[in-house]
Amino acid sequence: MGELVVGIDIGTTKVCTIVGEVRETDTYILGVGIEPSHGMKKGMVVDVNALGAAISSSVHKAERSSGYEIGRAFVSVAGGHVESINSTGAVGVSNTRGVQLGDLERAMDAARAVTLPHGREVLHVIPRNYSLDGQSGLRSPLGMLGFRLEVEAHIITAQSSSIQNLARCVEASNVYVDRFILNPLASGDVVLTDEEREAGVMVVDIGGGTTDLAIFIDGSVWHTAVIAVGGHHVTNDIAHGLHLPFELAEAVKLEFGHAYPKSVSELEAFPIQPFGEELPSKVQRRDLARIIHARVEELFELILKEAKRSGYDGLLKAGIVLTGGSSALPGIRSVAADVLKMPVRVAHPENITGMSDALKNPAYSTSVGLLKLGLIMDVEDDRRQSLHNGGKARARRNWWDLLGGALGRLLPGEEDEV
Repeated sequence: MGELVVGIDIGTTKVCTIVGEVRETDTYILGVGIEPSHGMKKGMVVDVNALGAAISSSVHKAERSSGYEIGRAFVSVAGGHVESINSTGAVGVSNTRGVQLGDLERAMDAARAVTLPHGREVLHVIPRNYSLDGQSGLRSPLGMLGFRLEVEAHIITAQSSSIQNLARCVEASNVYVDRFILNPLASGDVVLTDEEREAGVMVVDIGGGTTDLAIFIDGSVWHTAVIAVGGHHVTNDIAHGLHLPFELAEAVKLEFGHAYPKSVSELEAFPIQPFGEELPSKVQRRDLARIIHARVEELFELILKEAKRSGYDGLLKAGIVLTGGSSALPGIRSVAADVLKMPVRVAHPENITGMSDALKNPAYSTSVGLLKLGLIMDVEDDRRQSLHNGGKARARRNWWDLLGGALGRLLPGEEDEV
């Protein structure tokens, strides 16, 4: 028997609520509620009432299909307001008993002690690696003897008002936000292999309003970023170039879109009804592909720029893993490979069963990833709370043996103790 978990993925294009049972070998989907999103733009709330209604409808659909009443959920977050910094924390340790879990926690507390600008709050603090008495690059210093323990941590922050507005929209459906989770961390948890995380990989989650990035090296998160360009920008370009309403441009993109003009025959054409025209006109599919290619190429140039800015572009041996709804656009992998000059693959959620047919699509990577990653973070909070309570852990979950390996994905150094 696994743990019952709920995730709500709130995007610019859709709201997806999933009720699932996280088990040892898979995630069993009990219920799904998918609703078109309204009131979101580039990952930011622009209409509280409209978004609240969309979330409420999604939640009710998931409740009906699962048979469960939803009271709390893990919720996705993205948007240009999300930022990240790296920080170092150092503490002294006893050389007679070796490094203990409490020492790791004290080092993390020191790394967390950064001054944030007014109106910002911490979403995640993720240890990258440790060093002990100058010996750097340690995954797990537990039990090692030394005097000075240091941790390099990746800290992800968000604009407080944006988080509060999103929470208000969710809570309007009488659902408590268990925690907010950054999109690429959730999607990365279900689309990346352990080998990719170790070798060095960037997960690129291309949504409707934003593209969310996370770089994993040596099994942990080293860098995150959000680019305010997504699939809706491609649709806007089509609408402008072909003089179409947005909804028709979106339908044209989904049915005839291709990001790589060289792969499209010059003979292919399709009819459209532009503004101001009484009769349909024919459009060459290759012309449509050129419009799409220009924007997609620009997006991957921005991704490359961000990778170089991070300083880790030379460490991505496993290349790029694309996911998110817009990654399903035909030809997008070829454009990415041309611009980024590294291996590229497109991925969707794996190891899901039950009501999962609709979810085996790149568009639902974040939605599915919220379930297990949220549970992992809750288990870590339980462990941290038990340390502060003198070792008296809450009995609510008995998941250490099951999630031990998974904890290493975000919590290097903890895995040997689970």
